[in-house]
Amino acid sequence: MVNRKELDPEASPGARFGERLRRLRDERGWTQDELGERIGCTGAHVSAVETGRRPPTQRFAIGTDKALGTGDLFEREWREIRHGSLLEGFPEYVRHEGRAAEIRLYEVGVIPGLLQTPEYASVLAESAAKRGAITPEQADERVSLVAERQAALVRPNPPLVFVLLDESCVRWPVGGHLVMDAQFARLIEFAELPNIVLQVAPFDLGERRTFRLPITVLTLPDRSLMSYAESVQRGHLERESTSVLPILTAYHQLQAEAYPQAASVALINKLRKGTP
Repeated sequence: MVNRKELDPEASPGARFGERLRRLRDERGWTQDELGERIGCTGAHVSAVETGRRPPTQRFAIGTDKALGTGDLFEREWREIRHGSLLEGFPEYVRHEGRAAEIRLYEVGVIPGLLQTPEYASVLAESAAKRGAITPEQADERVSLVAERQAALVRPNPPLVFVLLDESCVRWPVGGHLVMDAQFARLIEFAELPNIVLQVAPFDLGERRTFRLPITVLTLPDRSLMSYAESVQRGHLERESTSVLPILTAYHQLQAEAYPQAASVALINKLRKGTP
């Protein structure tokens, strides 16, 4: 075809969506107009999505799956595009997190997303947008994702969640007094839930601290284990038990060294009242 734009599926999730859309449409011998009629849009719209000039919407992705008989393939790819501001590997982790039977997490520096208030999450996302690290739309998506993840904690048969916070998480101010006061109140509320154990790992652990970076270990419904860790550029999922079990052991060792929940809540209450 004359002047047909070459598509590189490796360029981005959006480019992969467009290339797959064109390839499957070509396999069926359909024009863009014919596919658009089946989806409920114009051929020009199909062309814009294929070439990356317009991002697909969820409605477009669902309509494409229905028209092409691809199950939920395009809807899943749309979700990857929607989560484009997230680290590589994190969207996949979130899918597993949402069905986990047990969640063990350790965080450094900030309150973890599962426990953030909307205001705290918004401050972090807006700060990233101001630095130019993400767009304002992606900032909104990050805040929405926090709410979606937290919904898993109140589902029927919720997971058992063990939370280890490095003391820096509760010492580092985010968004001013009102934001932190509400966040501290949220932590205390979480600690009262029957399926959550909240502990603070104090600064003075020194060399007894088993982790230097955030880590999460999931126990899935079939009792298999999975760990998730992040570098600056990407997240890494580990499913091999020979690799995950030592992480789980180190987590239990850190739990034993951290403040018990009652002492951790007492520390948070002191900070909430402005007591050093």
